[in-house]
Amino acid sequence: MGRLLLLFILVPIAELVLLIEIGKRVGLTTTLALIVLTGVIGAWLARWQGLGILAKIQSEISEGRLPAGQLIDGALILVAGAVLMTPGILTDALGFFCLIPPGRRVLKNYLSRRFERAVQSGTVRMSADRGGFSRPHPPEPRDITPQPKPDRNASSEWSE
Repeated sequence: MGRLLLLFILVPIAELVLLIEIGKRVGLTTTLALIVLTGVIGAWLARWQGLGILAKIQSEISEGRLPAGQLIDGALILVAGAVLMTPGILTDALGFFCLIPPGRRVLKNYLSRRFERAVQSGTVRMSADRGGFSRPHPPEPRDITPQPKPDRNASSEWSE
């Protein structure tokens, strides 16, 4: 939790400092144009890469294979699109790194090694249920016989 909090404090400060420095060197208009341009290019690339990964996922599923690698690629492309839409130099660098296939390969290898270490250390546990989906018990039967409706025109002892 501390690392996450530190990340949410240090990264925006570093981004702000970098944007101010770039603004001093190239001017406000150029800096704003750079921010908008990286956002537009990043969104276009994320969409293009995402559609390509979606086609690969559909192909893997139609061939009966689990698209695990493509799902991780899709998640990294989603992260890339999100960080590219936020203004900043560091986040843009990370976003573009996630969009290029060699960058994703590096991140996938890092994440898989980290996941393996977590499983080996017992931090993360895995189990597999080969039985498929099941329900604990079937629902109880209900009486669905139609009940007679009360006659509204019939007199009652309360009426005069």
